[in-house]
Amino acid sequence: MEVVELIRKKRDGQALTSEEIRFLIQGYAHERIPDYQMSAWAMAVRLQGMDTRETADLTLEMVRSGEEVDLSAIKGIKVDKHSTGGVGDTTTLVLGPLVAAAGVPVAKLSGRGLGHTGGTIDKLESFSGFDTALSTAGFVQQVNEWGLAVMGQTADLTPADKKLYALRDVTATVDSIPLIASSIMSKKIAAGADAIVLDVKTGSGAFMKEEKQARELARSMVEIGQRIGRQTVAVISDMNQPLGYAVGNALEVKEAIETLKGKGPRDLTELCLTLGGQMVTLAGMAGSREEAEAKLKATLDDGSALERFRQLVKAQGGDVRAVDEPDRLPQSPVQFPVHSPIQGIVTSLDAEAIGLCAMQLGAGRKTKESPIDYSVGVVLQKKIGDVVQKGDTLAVLHANSRAEAEAVQERFLSTVTLGEQRVTPPPLIRELVTAGQEES
Repeated sequence: MEVVELIRKKRDGQALTSEEIRFLIQGYAHERIPDYQMSAWAMAVRLQGMDTRETADLTLEMVRSGEEVDLSAIKGIKVDKHSTGGVGDTTTLVLGPLVAAAGVPVAKLSGRGLGHTGGTIDKLESFSGFDTALSTAGFVQQVNEWGLAVMGQTADLTPADKKLYALRDVTATVDSIPLIASSIMSKKIAAGADAIVLDVKTGSGAFMKEEKQARELARSMVEIGQRIGRQTVAVISDMNQPLGYAVGNALEVKEAIETLKGKGPRDLTELCLTLGGQMVTLAGMAGSREEAEAKLKATLDDGSALERFRQLVKAQGGDVRAVDEPDRLPQSPVQFPVHSPIQGIVTSLDAEAIGLCAMQLGAGRKTKESPIDYSVGVVLQKKIGDVVQKGDTLAVLHANSRAEAEAVQERFLSTVTLGEQRVTPPPLIRELVTAGQEES
């Protein structure tokens, strides 16, 4: 095969065969195909798209380019969850213990954050001593013993995807639905999941700003899962404002603990019950979403979800005392309230910009090598639909100095829009996308 012919074929809108996709991805992974030719192919895909079969083939070749985690020794159906990312997205910290307490094994491979705030691994490392560098054997053993483990992704997982993503990032081809869908699904499949629940965000703080785009991505990933033989469902959820109130690593851990006590923010609780209900149902532990969510609520009420979180922290070397005494988690020396200069009703929040405020304080990374500060971030006091009086606290900035907080204050105020008319907060759950669903 000639690479230039495959580029031309895709440029002209033709479908590539399974063998042609294998030739391209394996050739690129093993450095037989140069960046400039893969850049041209990625742009052709960005402009012409791929059909469902092509996208599924691309996903499988990404998986085959590296290690596949074997979870067959774990008893039961392993259901993985993936979020397309947002601001204050603490769901894994709540969802893992919640679902594990309901009897479904949770074997979670997670990553570090790049951008607004830390990833799941960073948040868990807010616990002193927490270790995510588990061996695969230790990972499997912990899931069988406690029902829950969280491990950092290995460098050997989907190396072709990592290489192609880095190329897309510098060639204006990131925003291609087939390339995004195959990138996400390849990692989930390589991680050993039997079934997959996807949380596809839409809104100002999401990668997919428009709901139509989010729906297209959700459908594409569900179709890939169906073709590859993995039960897959997607929940489209709102990210026009941060999820919960806390944005920042240790701050989000504290909010997760409150949620596991049954005292967390309504939106975070609702999303975790919705996603968890799908996970429990796919695992065959409930006959309906309603039954599954009732099981999950019971684990909040009886304390078993919180106890499962304690077991996770203890098993992976973290300071388990911080679960019951959250003040043991990293705390910033300065808590700086941002007051409203006027009265009104919160009509909108720029979720992405709020995330960037937390990043400026040190809660996120500009590059993969950047250090992260677990203690800093933003804790909202008002959200969309809330009434604000002049002088009310809109948020508290957790910072290392007053000067750093003051430098972020004006930026934060620009993220909040106050009006005179009452508004209804946007619905959190927009749509459930399942295999075989008709396009609306």
